[in-house]
Amino acid sequence: MTADTEQPLAPVSPLVRYAGRFAAVTRASGGAVRLAELPLLAQLSVRLDAKGPAAEAVRFALGLALPVEPDTVAFSDELAALWLGPDEWLVVGRPGSAAGLEERLRAAVAGEHAAVTDVSGQRTTVLVGGARARDLLAHGCPLDLHPRAFGPGRCAQTTLARAGVLLAGRDEHRPGYWLLTRSSFAGYVADWLLDAATEYVADATSIT
Repeated sequence: MTADTEQPLAPVSPLVRYAGRFAAVTRASGGAVRLAELPLLAQLSVRLDAKGPAAEAVRFALGLALPVEPDTVAFSDELAALWLGPDEWLVVGRPGSAAGLEERLRAAVAGEHAAVTDVSGQRTTVLVGGARARDLLAHGCPLDLHPRAFGPGRCAQTTLARAGVLLAGRDEHRPGYWLLTRSSFAGYVADWLLDAATEYVADATSIT
């Protein structure tokens, strides 16, 4: 095969080799802890004035208003928008949708003072669920994760076992947490989660 006919390599999730171990924890804990990577989600950084016309244009383009309350998440059927700062959001969509989302967003804010950047390769996402999900995360996260302080629809840039992460509480219909971690730290975070989860597994050898 010549260079002219070579096909681009398909993207590979940073945690693809952890799928089996995550599944083993979920089984062995009897549902107390659920771990699963949500691989290759579309992630778009959006920077704009929340009070300007660009924000309204984005709402029409996505069918989802960017949240203006600090540290909150807005959800639709297919998208989530996480508040990262007064003029910064992370829009998360299904795998394979990044190019289409970027095109829609760029068209929506054309001519406005705004920036849209595809950052899908920066982070991967781990779903942390189950009855003991909050207890598991509390072992390494400094946030107060009690529902009255960090319930569904909340997000924060924080640390887990000293690794920088973006933590989001999913909505009432989809309980659990999204843990977005830099791809370069993903293996470390995954190993920490697996180690911390042994407390909720009767036979720790079943997940190694």
